[in-house]
Amino acid sequence: MKWRDHGYTMVELIVVMVVLGIISAIAIPRLMGNDMAGPAFRAEVVSALRYAQKTAVSHRRLVCATVTSGAVTLSIASASGAAACNTPLSLPDGSDSYSSKDSAVTATATTLYFQPAGTITSDGAGTATTAGSIAITGLTSIAIQGATGYVE
Repeated sequence: MKWRDHGYTMVELIVVMVVLGIISAIAIPRLMGNDMAGPAFRAEVVSALRYAQKTAVSHRRLVCATVTSGAVTLSIASASGAAACNTPLSLPDGSDSYSSKDSAVTATATTLYFQPAGTITSDGAGTATTAGSIAITGLTSIAIQGATGYVE
């Protein structure tokens, strides 16, 4: 027998190590119940709120964001200067709302009004800017600065 017929080559060992690394990084956390529904929902809420603020400024109209326990929906005023949102606003992916894939992930219910000037208020007339946070179960809450329109 030749010396090459005994054992494994270095390439075979490295391929096995890479496959084991991929399995341990992806499959094992899913088996342990560590799913990503919560962080994904938080990222979608932040994205929707930022989109609402940018849309309000670019269209020069009031945009309302309604955050419920497991979803966020947007609507826009049909005319400039209106104090109420009466037209559904499609999100960038074409859907009408973002919703949590996990029923255990909930957020505090609130409605935010994004003014054309870039501020976030607690009413459609824009009389009182809002500051605070939106709490999502088990995750870092989303901070809102009404005077500047900052969402994170």
